[in-house]
Amino acid sequence: MSSTLLWYASRATGIVALVLLTGTVVLGVLTASRFSTRRWPGFATQDLHRRVSLTALVFLAGHILSAVVDTYVHIGWTAVVVPFTSSYRALGVGLGAVAVDLLLAVSVSSLVRHRLRARTWRALHWLAYMAWPVAVLHGFAMGTDMRLRWVLALTLGCIGAAAGAATWRLRRRWEVRRQAAVHAPEVTRRAGVPDKHLAHR
Repeated sequence: MSSTLLWYASRATGIVALVLLTGTVVLGVLTASRFSTRRWPGFATQDLHRRVSLTALVFLAGHILSAVVDTYVHIGWTAVVVPFTSSYRALGVGLGAVAVDLLLAVSVSSLVRHRLRARTWRALHWLAYMAWPVAVLHGFAMGTDMRLRWVLALTLGCIGAAAGAATWRLRRRWEVRRQAAVHAPEVTRRAGVPDKHLAHR
Protein backbone atom coordinates (compact mmCIF):
# COMPACT_ATOMS: atom_id res chain seq x y z
CA MET A 1 0.00 0.00 0.00
CA SER A 2 1.43 3.39 -0.99
CA SER A 3 2.31 6.06 1.53
CA THR A 4 -0.15 8.48 -0.10
CA LEU A 5 -3.02 6.03 0.30
CA LEU A 6 -2.09 5.42 3.94
CA TRP A 7 -1.94 9.17 4.50
CA TYR A 8 -5.48 9.63 3.22
CA ALA A 9 -6.67 6.55 5.12
CA SER A 10 -5.24 7.88 8.38
CA ARG A 11 -6.92 11.26 7.93
CA ALA A 12 -10.24 9.83 6.82
CA THR A 13 -10.49 7.29 9.65
CA GLY A 14 -9.43 9.94 12.15
CA ILE A 15 -12.18 12.33 11.04
CA VAL A 16 -14.82 9.60 11.09
CA ALA A 17 -13.60 8.43 14.51
CA LEU A 18 -14.02 11.96 15.89
CA VAL A 19 -17.57 12.21 14.53
CA LEU A 20 -18.46 8.82 16.00
CA LEU A 21 -16.82 9.66 19.31
CA THR A 22 -18.88 12.83 19.41
CA GLY A 23 -21.98 10.75 18.76
CA THR A 24 -20.93 8.44 21.60
CA VAL A 25 -20.64 11.40 23.98
CA VAL A 26 -24.03 12.81 22.98
CA LEU A 27 -25.73 9.42 23.24
CA GLY A 28 -23.98 8.80 26.56
CA VAL A 29 -25.45 12.02 27.91
CA LEU A 30 -28.92 11.01 26.70
CA THR A 31 -28.53 7.54 28.21
CA ALA A 32 -27.36 8.93 31.56
CA SER A 33 -30.36 11.28 31.56
CA ARG A 34 -32.70 8.36 30.80
CA PHE A 35 -33.97 10.17 27.72
CA SER A 36 -36.96 8.52 26.05
CA THR A 37 -40.09 9.33 24.07
CA ARG A 38 -43.17 7.39 23.10
CA ARG A 39 -41.58 6.39 19.81
CA TRP A 40 -38.01 6.09 21.09
CA PRO A 41 -37.65 4.09 24.32
CA GLY A 42 -34.67 4.46 26.61
CA PHE A 43 -33.20 1.04 25.80
CA ALA A 44 -32.97 2.05 22.13
CA THR A 45 -30.72 4.99 23.03
CA GLN A 46 -28.58 2.72 25.19
CA ASP A 47 -28.25 0.14 22.43
CA LEU A 48 -27.38 2.81 19.83
CA HIS A 49 -24.82 4.25 22.23
CA ARG A 50 -23.14 0.87 22.51
CA ARG A 51 -23.10 0.29 18.75
CA VAL A 52 -21.75 3.74 17.93
CA SER A 53 -19.06 3.31 20.60
CA LEU A 54 -17.88 0.03 19.09
CA THR A 55 -17.88 1.52 15.59
CA ALA A 56 -15.83 4.48 16.84
CA LEU A 57 -13.24 2.07 18.25
CA VAL A 58 -13.03 0.28 14.90
CA PHE A 59 -12.29 3.53 13.05
CA LEU A 60 -9.87 4.57 15.80
CA ALA A 61 -7.99 1.31 15.30
CA GLY A 62 -7.89 1.98 11.56
CA HIS A 63 -6.62 5.50 12.20
CA ILE A 64 -3.82 4.23 14.44
CA LEU A 65 -2.84 1.35 12.17
CA SER A 66 -2.64 3.46 9.03
CA ALA A 67 -0.61 6.14 10.85
CA VAL A 68 1.90 3.65 12.24
CA VAL A 69 2.29 1.65 9.03
CA ASP A 70 2.81 4.81 6.94
CA THR A 71 6.53 5.12 6.20
CA TYR A 72 6.43 8.82 5.26
CA VAL A 73 6.75 9.71 8.95
CA HIS A 74 7.75 7.47 11.83
CA ILE A 75 5.17 6.96 14.57
CA GLY A 76 6.04 3.83 16.49
CA TRP A 77 3.68 1.65 18.49
CA THR A 78 5.18 2.98 21.71
CA ALA A 79 4.12 6.52 20.82
CA VAL A 80 0.55 5.29 20.38
CA VAL A 81 0.18 4.43 24.07
CA VAL A 82 2.97 6.37 25.77
CA PRO A 83 2.18 10.09 25.49
CA PHE A 84 4.70 12.60 24.15
CA THR A 85 7.37 10.10 23.14
CA SER A 86 6.99 10.54 19.38
CA SER A 87 9.74 12.30 17.45
CA TYR A 88 7.10 13.50 14.96
CA ARG A 89 4.86 16.29 16.26
CA ALA A 90 5.25 15.25 19.87
CA LEU A 91 2.37 17.41 21.14
CA GLY A 92 -0.21 16.30 18.58
CA VAL A 93 0.71 12.62 18.68
CA GLY A 94 1.02 12.79 22.48
CA LEU A 95 -2.51 14.13 22.85
CA GLY A 96 -3.71 11.34 20.60
CA ALA A 97 -1.95 8.81 22.85
CA VAL A 98 -3.66 10.30 25.91
CA ALA A 99 -7.05 9.93 24.21
CA VAL A 100 -6.23 6.34 23.24
CA ASP A 101 -5.20 5.46 26.80
CA LEU A 102 -8.41 6.92 28.22
CA LEU A 103 -10.55 5.02 25.72
CA LEU A 104 -8.63 1.81 26.39
CA ALA A 105 -9.36 2.20 30.10
CA VAL A 106 -13.06 2.62 29.33
CA SER A 107 -13.09 -0.37 26.98
CA VAL A 108 -11.33 -2.67 29.44
CA SER A 109 -13.59 -1.58 32.30
CA SER A 110 -16.63 -2.34 30.14
CA LEU A 111 -15.32 -5.84 29.42
CA VAL A 112 -14.89 -6.58 33.13
CA ARG A 113 -17.91 -4.57 34.26
CA HIS A 114 -19.45 -7.59 36.02
CA ARG A 115 -16.39 -7.71 38.30
CA LEU A 116 -16.44 -4.03 39.21
CA ARG A 117 -18.58 -2.10 41.61
CA ALA A 118 -21.16 0.10 39.91
CA ARG A 119 -19.57 3.25 41.35
CA THR A 120 -16.10 2.21 40.14
CA TRP A 121 -17.37 1.44 36.67
CA ARG A 122 -19.18 4.78 36.42
CA ALA A 123 -16.04 6.63 37.50
CA LEU A 124 -13.98 4.84 34.84
CA HIS A 125 -16.69 5.42 32.24
CA TRP A 126 -16.34 9.17 32.76
CA LEU A 127 -12.92 8.85 31.13
CA ALA A 128 -14.73 8.62 27.79
CA TYR A 129 -15.96 12.17 28.27
CA MET A 130 -12.40 13.24 29.07
CA ALA A 131 -11.08 11.51 25.95
CA TRP A 132 -13.32 13.55 23.65
CA PRO A 133 -11.80 17.03 24.25
CA VAL A 134 -8.31 15.51 24.17
CA ALA A 135 -9.13 13.96 20.79
CA VAL A 136 -10.33 17.34 19.51
CA LEU A 137 -7.12 18.99 20.71
CA HIS A 138 -5.18 16.20 18.99
CA GLY A 139 -6.82 17.15 15.70
CA PHE A 140 -6.01 20.83 16.14
CA ALA A 141 -2.43 20.12 17.25
CA MET A 142 -1.73 17.92 14.23
CA GLY A 143 -3.01 20.80 12.11
CA THR A 144 -2.79 19.03 8.76
CA ASP A 145 -6.50 18.86 7.98
CA MET A 146 -7.69 21.88 9.95
CA ARG A 147 -6.58 24.03 7.04
CA LEU A 148 -9.49 22.63 5.07
CA ARG A 149 -12.68 24.58 5.70
CA TRP A 150 -14.98 21.57 5.67
CA VAL A 151 -12.84 19.73 8.22
CA LEU A 152 -12.75 22.78 10.46
CA ALA A 153 -16.52 23.22 10.08
CA LEU A 154 -17.09 19.54 10.89
CA THR A 155 -14.89 19.79 13.98
CA LEU A 156 -16.68 22.92 15.16
CA GLY A 157 -19.97 21.09 14.57
CA CYS A 158 -18.76 18.26 16.81
CA ILE A 159 -17.80 20.77 19.49
CA GLY A 160 -21.23 22.39 19.21
CA ALA A 161 -23.02 19.04 19.48
CA ALA A 162 -21.08 17.99 22.57
CA ALA A 163 -21.47 21.42 24.19
CA GLY A 164 -25.19 21.38 23.43
CA ALA A 165 -25.60 17.94 24.99
CA ALA A 166 -23.69 18.99 28.10
CA THR A 167 -25.77 22.16 28.42
CA TRP A 168 -29.00 20.17 28.03
CA ARG A 169 -27.82 17.70 30.67
CA LEU A 170 -26.98 20.44 33.18
CA ARG A 171 -30.24 22.25 32.53
CA ARG A 172 -32.21 19.02 32.94
CA ARG A 173 -30.51 18.28 36.27
CA TRP A 174 -31.21 21.83 37.44
CA GLU A 175 -34.89 21.48 36.50
CA VAL A 176 -35.16 18.17 38.37
CA ARG A 177 -33.57 19.64 41.50
CA ARG A 178 -35.74 22.74 41.29
CA GLN A 179 -38.92 20.67 41.01
CA ALA A 180 -37.79 18.48 43.89
CA ALA A 181 -37.20 21.55 46.04
CA VAL A 182 -40.64 22.94 45.16
CA HIS A 183 -42.47 19.70 45.97
CA ALA A 184 -40.41 18.80 49.07
CA PRO A 185 -42.53 20.84 51.56
CA GLU A 186 -45.75 19.36 50.16
CA VAL A 187 -44.42 15.81 50.44
CA THR A 188 -43.21 16.47 53.98
CA ARG A 189 -46.59 17.85 55.06
CA ARG A 190 -48.30 14.78 53.66
CA ALA A 191 -45.96 12.71 55.80
CA GLY A 192 -47.27 14.52 58.86
CA VAL A 193 -44.40 16.91 59.59
CA PRO A 194 -45.70 20.28 60.91
CA ASP A 195 -44.82 23.46 59.04
CA LYS A 196 -42.91 24.84 62.06
CA HIS A 197 -40.37 22.04 61.62
CA LEU A 198 -39.93 22.97 57.97
CA ALA A 199 -39.20 26.56 58.93
CA HIS A 200 -36.22 25.47 61.06
CA ARG A 201 -34.66 23.36 58.31
